[in-house]
Amino acid sequence: MSTISTDRPLRIGEVAERTGTTPRTIRYYEEIGLLPGGAREPGKHRVYDEADVERLQEITRLRDLLGLSLEELKQLVEAEEARAALRRRFHETSSSAERLRILDAALPHVETQLELVRRRHAELERLESELKEKKRAILARRRELSR
Repeated sequence: MSTISTDRPLRIGEVAERTGTTPRTIRYYEEIGLLPGGAREPGKHRVYDEADVERLQEITRLRDLLGLSLEELKQLVEAEEARAALRRRFHETSSSAERLRILDAALPHVETQLELVRRRHAELERLESELKEKKRAILARRRELSR
C-alpha cells in the first residue's frame, strides 16, 4: 500500500492501488454510504482527493483490525463523522456553555464506537479461551499417550 501524497485529483484505480482495495470495493462502499461518491462531472471519470484516500485507509484498517460487518463499519464511520462535526463546532465557539453541550453530544458517539470495539474484544477473548482449552486437552492426551 503506497503512502505517496498528491494534490492532484486521483482516479478510482489510483485510489484502489494506494489503499490496497479494488475499484469495485470503492464503488460498493460509495453505494452503501461508507464513502462519499467521488467528484464527477458529466461524461468524466470520478476523481478523489487525499481526504478520500485517508478515509478509505481508515475504513479498511478498522474493517481488518476489528473484523466488523459492513453495517457495524457504517455505524463506526457515522459516529466518527458526527464527532468530527462536533469537533469543528467546538473549535468555532469560545462559549463554555456551548462547548459543554458539544462535549455532551459527543459522548454517545464515542459510546457507540466503544460498544463495537468491546463486542469484538469479547469475541476475541472467547476465541482465546477456547483455543487455550483445546491446547490443554491436546497436551493432556499427549501426556497420556507418552506413558
